[in-house]
Amino acid sequence: MIDRKEIKEIVEGYYAHVDKIKIGTIASHSGLDICDGAVEEEFRTLAVCQAGREKTYTEYFRAQRDPYGKIKRGIVDEAVVYKKYNEILLPQNQQKLVDEKVLFIPNRSFTSYCSIDEIEDNFRVPMVGSRNLLRSEERSEQQSYYWILEKAGLPFPEKIESPEEINELVMVKLPHAVKKLERGFFTASSYKEYVEKSEALIKQGVITREALENARIERYIIGPVFNLDMFYSPIEPKMSKLELLGVDWRFETSLDGHVRLPAPQQMALAPHQLTPEYTVCGHNSATLRESLLEKVFEMGEKYVKATQEHYAPGIIGPFCLQTCVDKDLNFYIYDVAPRVGGGTNVHMSVGHSYGNSLWRRPMSTGRRLAFEIRRALELEKLDMIVT
Repeated sequence: MIDRKEIKEIVEGYYAHVDKIKIGTIASHSGLDICDGAVEEEFRTLAVCQAGREKTYTEYFRAQRDPYGKIKRGIVDEAVVYKKYNEILLPQNQQKLVDEKVLFIPNRSFTSYCSIDEIEDNFRVPMVGSRNLLRSEERSEQQSYYWILEKAGLPFPEKIESPEEINELVMVKLPHAVKKLERGFFTASSYKEYVEKSEALIKQGVITREALENARIERYIIGPVFNLDMFYSPIEPKMSKLELLGVDWRFETSLDGHVRLPAPQQMALAPHQLTPEYTVCGHNSATLRESLLEKVFEMGEKYVKATQEHYAPGIIGPFCLQTCVDKDLNFYIYDVAPRVGGGTNVHMSVGHSYGNSLWRRPMSTGRRLAFEIRRALELEKLDMIVT
């Protein structure tokens, strides 16, 4: 892991060029939210694009400013296009970002398309957030987010040690064989169903046998899902350092298509249509029953404390607890994003009921990040929010 002192030394050089500081990110996942929030807080933006996927950022959301620099349209001031996202890791490309005084915001696309080893050891661009927690998102890691949840005493679905032990509905978690960012998840309620479904998915090329051997099997929580978009500010001087900015939930294909069909139609599907996939294709906004909010903040506080104890300095900025709620209104955390969540684009520009109420203005995750950077610059505490 890069010594944090090295990053602090780099970012110290940014103070002499405050008016030139840019907020940068990978142009994917939550890139639009990050850029939109930066523009709201009067920062210039830089999006790192991959050829063939760049026009959203280079054309359709390109920023237009007046002669005085005031934004008139769009949100992306500068787009850098590489053949592959991971070219951002090349030393000369990193140096360009530092020379342009970029503060980099990590998202899931960054850690999916770029080597996590390289990010930890060789990416010398000041990163707003927790560099040492990004690896915890990988379920295959010994100290994955499940390890942190256990240390924190937080609830998560019970792990089933082997397929032969399946005696109720379970979720089998493993990566998709083709879609890099997606999941090859499937459900089963018996060992027989597990074998039948897994063999069918292997034959269809959705999952691999190797990935299946390392899959996590856990008890299925029957209930709605809520992504809790939270924020932790190490520089907040007076008020709560933990914030709930918003809640979102996912549209998943082909799962959502399956549940819209009547049961007889579901039973009549062709073999290759029977097992739904869980590919995220969109999000929607949500609120929670008010009496559940106390539990949400309690979970957030426990997660923050555990990260501070085991991953100093702990979580910085945005994180997302992805949860299910059972019939007794108990939360179970089935995934943790130690960075900007995947559904925050739903809050861009308009914010969310919780974040807006707290800050008395439209406050998306992207804007909250930019606002934190603005406050850190004013308080000369930029070193406290970068790693």
